[in-house]
Amino acid sequence: MKISELFTGKTVLSFEIFPPRPVFALYKLYETIAELKGLNPDFISVTYSAGGTGGCQSTVEIASNIKNLYGMESVAHITCIHRSKEEIADILTQLKEKGVDNILALRGDKKEGEPVSKDFAYASELIEFIKERGEFSVSAACYPEGHCESSGIVDDILNLKRKVDAGIDHLISQLFFDNSYFYNFLERARIAGINVPIQAGIMPVTNKNQIEKIVGLCGATLPKKFVTIMNKYENDPIALRDAGIAYAMNQIVDLVAEGVDGIHLYTMNNPYVASTITKQVASLFKPFANEPAT
Repeated sequence: MKISELFTGKTVLSFEIFPPRPVFALYKLYETIAELKGLNPDFISVTYSAGGTGGCQSTVEIASNIKNLYGMESVAHITCIHRSKEEIADILTQLKEKGVDNILALRGDKKEGEPVSKDFAYASELIEFIKERGEFSVSAACYPEGHCESSGIVDDILNLKRKVDAGIDHLISQLFFDNSYFYNFLERARIAGINVPIQAGIMPVTNKNQIEKIVGLCGATLPKKFVTIMNKYENDPIALRDAGIAYAMNQIVDLVAEGVDGIHLYTMNNPYVASTITKQVASLFKPFANEPAT
């Protein structure tokens, strides 16, 4: 099934996982996937080797197994900043052969010491390449607070519109901790004619060092309330985990009440966190009831 077909009559709930490092820890990831399956997500996305050593082969393998062995829809992340057209074409062939229909197309972060692609400078170019070479449903990323490399919010929206015009079917947002940023972004996107479904990316924070590292990379704003929670419980791992879960659940309840298209939960391969949140908010993701007759 194409991911774009899911956004009818319900609020979509999905999870993100990443290939582990080292690769021989894959067995542990598959235990996590089995637990996530019991939560009935609409799909699971697999990052492109987020810092791991498995490379795209692991991403393709994991996405294939999620669909073909575990019976869930999967989305394979593909980055292009260090890849040629030939390499991307080979990845697409693998995905097609394994029945993976959905791709999250990303530029990716530049890695020091690796040559930059001569074929792809932007995600929009990757999207166009994918759309020309197969019947894939293509998703892309969006940034409620603006991409850290953009010159401003207006420029960021214009770049996002280019990705939409290149043929994407669906957007997943970067993480954020203040819902007002997402609502403001959503309003600007709709004014710009970006009308594809937009999922809100939510990350439950369970470790202070983890969030400081991630925020350093993506530039997300930490609200005062959030910082207060981290400072109060930073030396109590269980309390910080529970407070982080509660904070994420509050975000999700507010977003769903406001009519968000979907929630994409950055699980960090932690089935306990995903399970605790999902079980508490599961009723919010039931198919919409028919409107009462008048």
